[in-house]
Amino acid sequence: MRFLVLGASAGGGLPQWNCGCRNCNDARAGNIPASGQSSLAVSLDGRDWAVLNASPDIRQQMLDNPAMHPRDLRHTPVASVLLTNGDIDHIAGLLSLREQTPFTLYATGDILDLLAENRIFDAVNREKVTRAPVSLDTDIPLLPGLTARLFAVPGKVPLFMEGDTVQTDLIGEQTVGVRLEGGGRVAYYIPGCATVTPDLLAQLKDGDQLFFDGTLWDDDEMIRTGTGIKTGRRMGHIPVSGPEGSIAQLADLKAAKTFIHINNTNPILQPDSPERAKVLAAGWTIAQDGQEITP
Repeated sequence: MRFLVLGASAGGGLPQWNCGCRNCNDARAGNIPASGQSSLAVSLDGRDWAVLNASPDIRQQMLDNPAMHPRDLRHTPVASVLLTNGDIDHIAGLLSLREQTPFTLYATGDILDLLAENRIFDAVNREKVTRAPVSLDTDIPLLPGLTARLFAVPGKVPLFMEGDTVQTDLIGEQTVGVRLEGGGRVAYYIPGCATVTPDLLAQLKDGDQLFFDGTLWDDDEMIRTGTGIKTGRRMGHIPVSGPEGSIAQLADLKAAKTFIHINNTNPILQPDSPERAKVLAAGWTIAQDGQEITP
């Protein structure tokens, strides 16, 4: 398996258009790398690719990565797109893939229903782009020789579907992780997760590579930095740090571990920060746009 990080950031990217936090200003100044919204591509042969989540930045991400360029007059190396939830930063990029080029769109029934309820997504021609519903815990052929299996992880409905009461640890089809198997390796992609449950921990034990939700360093990061009013867990994201955070909870896994879907406020983006040092000391890497990873 060969992975290509198309976008390492959470929703809004880095820099976020309306944010003047330290990280965003440093990214504008070129002091730290800018990054697009979360998306990951996977291939077995370097020619045919599956894209995991269609970021709003997907056009630029494809432009920036030659492996995503067409090889003929009308062509794409993208054979399939798989969605892990219905968040805007994971589905809006579908509208940039509407130019009548075939690929297969995989998602749970709940996520496909969400697309069907919003007619703007009809612009992605169903006669060209097959919408393939995926049942949880069932293997699907994402690419020749590469299988994907979706499984429920704790999460919530997309922000634009929230009501007066929001359950942030829902288990069902609205937020899923992806198990990938091919080329003698197993990898997991989980860009959004509210908490690490015993079931999830057991699921991940056979992984050689893990891409995991790195949205916030700690739960009150948005509040503390004055950039928001919600905790990370209220947004459906487990913090990186602390005894209940992802570093501690996933410490015993044998997989090589990479944080992805990183918010623009997260101090791990600063090269000399103590937070980044702690992440690296714990054996994690931090995703960057254009990074290639082979488990």
